[in-house]
Amino acid sequence: MAWMIAGGAGYIGSHVVRAFQEVGIEPIVYDNLSTGRESFLPEGVTFVKGDIKDSALVEKTLREHKCEGVVCLAGYKYAGESVKYPLLTYDQNVTGIVAMLEAMQRAGVNNYVFSSSAAVYGTPDVDLVTEDSPTNPESPYGETKLIGEWLAANVAKTNPDWRYVNLRYFNVVGSGSDQVYDASPYSLFSITFNRLLDNKVPTIFGDDYPTEDGTCIRDYIHVSDLAHSHVAAAVAMNEGRDLETVYNLGSGNGSSVAEIMDEISTGTGIDFKAEITPRRPGDPARIVANGDKAARDLEWKMRHTLNDMVVSAWRARQANAE
Repeated sequence: MAWMIAGGAGYIGSHVVRAFQEVGIEPIVYDNLSTGRESFLPEGVTFVKGDIKDSALVEKTLREHKCEGVVCLAGYKYAGESVKYPLLTYDQNVTGIVAMLEAMQRAGVNNYVFSSSAAVYGTPDVDLVTEDSPTNPESPYGETKLIGEWLAANVAKTNPDWRYVNLRYFNVVGSGSDQVYDASPYSLFSITFNRLLDNKVPTIFGDDYPTEDGTCIRDYIHVSDLAHSHVAAAVAMNEGRDLETVYNLGSGNGSSVAEIMDEISTGTGIDFKAEITPRRPGDPARIVANGDKAARDLEWKMRHTLNDMVVSAWRARQANAE
């Protein structure tokens, strides 16, 4: 049994690949390596270099490896940068998804797990978002993720065999392997670690948000916990179990950026006081989610503390210092 993992050579994707291997489902990695890295992949895993916009190659890959389903993590994932490059974001996250879904339909592959995002909610007017909370994306990135969800839903209207799940991610951090680290130039942990490795003072993007300490509040989850629930969704689909179409993978607890900086100082053993810089466009003040439905259906659980997240991420980053 095999599943194709689109974007499987990325930070999150390579953890998903390992999670599939752990339960005996063969992961077929499909990635154009625009941000992913072959070095993140476990030895011996099947790898196909390609873009999801190459519909013919996606179809060929699905057929050759007799894939039962697809996990799609491929795309342009930077909310702030999407404000600067909206057309690039739409090209990758909408045009690419359409091409991949077309390939799946031609190949008769009807199980689909989509990497969505908390960005579909924008800035919620509630302390704890649920899957029923209104969607109001505030960046092109968030818009494209919501469109990605709509695309999956529209396929279901024309294909009675189609089964899909949209997993709305929150702030994914940590590492489950020293071989893999978050190489994004825009995420909080990677920016902070890079500055520490360069002997520079870490920064906080804005301290004038309507929160207790003025910094953004986010829901931080460990990447291995996230990966585990992707596999749980795939297994449920393979077994024909009923699932919701949308799940929040959130902890129910938020941490401010200032609090994260304190945890990073403790976890790395480096004493510092972060410098305050202007806000980034597209960053909501607070977003924290209820993950009860995912806990019920997808074995979702916070198995790691915030300290675990910092220490594992820092260890992996140090192991891959450039």
